[in-house]
Amino acid sequence: MASDTQVTFLTQDAYDRLVDELEQLSTTGREEIAKRIEAAREEGDLKENGGYHAAKDEQGKQEARIRTLQHLLKNAKVGEAPTSTGVVEPGTVVTAVIAGDEEVFLLGNREIAAGTDLDVYSEASPLGAAILGLKEGDEGSYTAPNGREIAVKIVKVATSTG
Repeated sequence: MASDTQVTFLTQDAYDRLVDELEQLSTTGREEIAKRIEAAREEGDLKENGGYHAAKDEQGKQEARIRTLQHLLKNAKVGEAPTSTGVVEPGTVVTAVIAGDEEVFLLGNREIAAGTDLDVYSEASPLGAAILGLKEGDEGSYTAPNGREIAVKIVKVATSTG
């Protein structure tokens, strides 16, 4: 059976941080939000109870984050950032000239860039998909959401230190 589930590269630090976040949200986080909902429910009329609706909204966002983390961790490939061989791959820091402007960014999941100032582009994004596998000096292009064709030149591919 074919699967279209994308494997996500995570450093061990990022994986551990996400496991801790999932544990906190799944236990203490759920307990706290349940107490807030119950306290707001006891205030009476739910139709005009702003605290109740805010708590329910926050609960929905929290449950969505839990599902996201569960999926991400289930499909994660954990290890050291790949050592750069000059080829663009998930987990590498890319310097590229995009539409005439030089940018430095991390290719991969935003979760692996926590604690850095780097922008992150997913390998599934139009830019990420267009440059995946390119080498330093290679040129390519991708179609932006507005339909415009944007030129890209890979200047440098480095090992991520994050």
